[in-house]
Amino acid sequence: MQVLHTEQQYHFPSDWDSIQDRIQAIDPIKYASTRNYANGALTLLGPYISRGVISTKFIFEHVKSLDLAWKSTEKLVQELAWRDYWQQVWVAKKTQIESDLNYEQKELQYSGVPAAIVEANTGIEAIDTAINNFYKTGYLHNHMRMYIAAICCNIGKYHWSKPAQWMYANLLDGDLASNHLSWQWVAGTFSNRKYVANQENINKYFNSAQRNTFLDVPYEAFNNLEVPTELRQSNDGIIKIDYPESLSPEVLEQKKTLVYNYYNLDPLWYEGEDVQRVLLIEPDVFERYPISQKCLDFAVGLSTNIKGIKLMVGSFASLKAQLNGAEIIFKEHPLNAHYEGTQEHRDWMTSVHGYFPGFFKFWNKAKKELAK
Repeated sequence: MQVLHTEQQYHFPSDWDSIQDRIQAIDPIKYASTRNYANGALTLLGPYISRGVISTKFIFEHVKSLDLAWKSTEKLVQELAWRDYWQQVWVAKKTQIESDLNYEQKELQYSGVPAAIVEANTGIEAIDTAINNFYKTGYLHNHMRMYIAAICCNIGKYHWSKPAQWMYANLLDGDLASNHLSWQWVAGTFSNRKYVANQENINKYFNSAQRNTFLDVPYEAFNNLEVPTELRQSNDGIIKIDYPESLSPEVLEQKKTLVYNYYNLDPLWYEGEDVQRVLLIEPDVFERYPISQKCLDFAVGLSTNIKGIKLMVGSFASLKAQLNGAEIIFKEHPLNAHYEGTQEHRDWMTSVHGYFPGFFKFWNKAKKELAK
């Protein structure tokens, strides 16, 4: 078997120049026709979007500048719109996205995460190779994420939440909305349809010729498929991290302060202005929503693009107290509900906001603005 994407190809530099080079390399036409394949022309911009270094709007403006026909860019723009859509659901539903949102997941038999997934030991070569590379690189092809979710939820009969937490914790582009709601989509709790893929599908898109696995069945067989022996052992997937050294309180100045965090590392925010910039790492947030050491280190590395950034490990309340009444500015985000100060909007691709029960209701409105 040959899996064309290796950890070398899934490489994510943290410097601003390399990120801009990656944006310039976008090929919307090739992306549209190859994105589902292991060796497709992916943008590999997800980690920078999720960490708030760039926005979907930032990428869309570049795609527009290519002066291509709408039909040539629509698929790429639509995939960017999925990100905005999931974010809008999160804004509307808040912590409800952490449990079955629209439909109850049924036919559950196990809890936790399948040990075969955590240990990359499913016996399906493309899956196991991808998971091993995932631990090395912090990235999974989107199609592979769906395969793994389907194995956990619809073949292994595990509730989606714990496996989703495991995946989120290890993704450099981990985003609670995109991740958790995509898992719900696969599990049939966001829409009332479940997603499954058989071995033939995996072989087609991931350059494999493997046979005789527990997925090597026709689709109609999934309705009565017993949980494979390989998936009957669970693993908690517990993750612990070491936080970087925090700044000393005396380093903070009592002046206008921009608060950055795991979801906002925008190097162009108030660029050139005389403000204090603080990257706030709140242990309470990461205890509730754990991430791997690789993901935390990646975020801290991205923060070095922000001139003069100061790093603080602690609570927002502690930061506010140390600033002693100085103006605080932050970007809107569901995990910032406890922040106090001046809240600014994130950059969205369109003016279409609010909750839509399905993506295409959102897309049909957004498309009217985007296709102009």
